[in-house]
Amino acid sequence: MTAAMTKNVSFVAVPGIPRISPGDLLASILIDAMRAAGLPMASGDVLVVAQKIVSKAEGRYIDLADVKPSTRAQQYARLTGKDPRLVEIVLAESTHIVRHAPNVLIVEHRHGFVMANAGVDQSNIEHPGGKERVLLLPENPDTAAAEIKTALDAEFGINCGVIINDSFGRPWRNGVTGVALGAAGFPSLLDMVGLPDMFGRKLQMTEIALADEVAAGASLVMGQAAEGLPAVLVRGLDLGAPNRPASALIRDRAKDLFR
Repeated sequence: MTAAMTKNVSFVAVPGIPRISPGDLLASILIDAMRAAGLPMASGDVLVVAQKIVSKAEGRYIDLADVKPSTRAQQYARLTGKDPRLVEIVLAESTHIVRHAPNVLIVEHRHGFVMANAGVDQSNIEHPGGKERVLLLPENPDTAAAEIKTALDAEFGINCGVIINDSFGRPWRNGVTGVALGAAGFPSLLDMVGLPDMFGRKLQMTEIALADEVAAGASLVMGQAAEGLPAVLVRGLDLGAPNRPASALIRDRAKDLFR
């Protein structure tokens, strides 16, 4: 079974979402913003939520002043030119260093993502009292997506999908694009093997990273800087395939030629 896309898919930013603080009930805030904007969800809709506000609600902050770099962190700091305290946090969030170069530290995050700096970020976060701090990825993105979905389904009486997105770089390509870190109620990875192409030839290897494609589309609406639009309502997808979490998108290390 496949999930086909209709010819008209809309991506609409949800306005009016306030700054998120640790302990905030994120799902309730999203619901209030959608109702205030006249954007109630319907079955089959997908809400794409920026990783950053999920992490903020979870309180995934670390003050750099509280970090004592290890010898290993200091070594990689010298090799990359990065703050050794930042490197220490990256190492704590990682299981494997994939590549390093001046100003570059590519790692395998403990969730399996291959990414720069383990997603540890200082952009678009508050630094109260002049303190330097960083924000980590959500504790479990698929679980966070499932919790938001549960609240949305109950509030609107629907069966929706939720994707948590972030921006990644990719091998062989410049720039970043939106990708799915977490997903619930959504067929994140479509297995097309055995289906015919337009000439009747059966597909041999094709899989579609549908959650990544939707995450990238939502990123166009969210923006990457000071836009302040961390949630996007996606409507018009024809989702006919079994749900799979975003973790299904992570390639096994034994099959990953870049590791």
